Amino acid sequence: MSIDSITGVVSTQAAAAAASAAAAPKQTMDSEVFMSLLVSQLRNQDPSSPMDTNEMISQTTQLAMMEKITELTETGTENFSLQMRIAASAIVGKQVSYLDSTTGLPIKGTADSVSFTGVVPTVSVGGKDIPLDLIAGITTTSAATTTAS
Repeated sequence: MSIDSITGVVSTQAAAAAASAAAAPKQTMDSEVFMSLLVSQLRNQDPSSPMDTNEMISQTTQLAMMEKITELTETGTENFSLQMRIAASAIVGKQVSYLDSTTGLPIKGTADSVSFTGVVPTVSVGGKDIPLDLIAGITTTSAATTTAS
């Protein structure tokens, strides 16, 4: 019984994707990498002088703390982003002021809408999109139109 050789064509895109995945090493240390290193260390340790269990527990605890701090940081970032969106939404219909980036002069106008497409929400004032962090002041439209009697 003869066995035919395996032949096939590998697309250049798949080969390029595989090459780029192999060329780009992982830049972060996560639990998967840590466990791989720990298992390698345990496999290759000297049987007459085994690894200190206190040191191993300490390293495992530090890794767990690092992962929780990373999760906490991500949650804080998401919370800040949500707060910016809520604050930007509350501005719609109010008088806002900001400094014009080209002239440096203060400009006032009514916030017409808010866009959340970027990292920082942008407020549309008179057809011009202003990043939320450049808004210098906010007043209600009723306070702005109050007349003295």
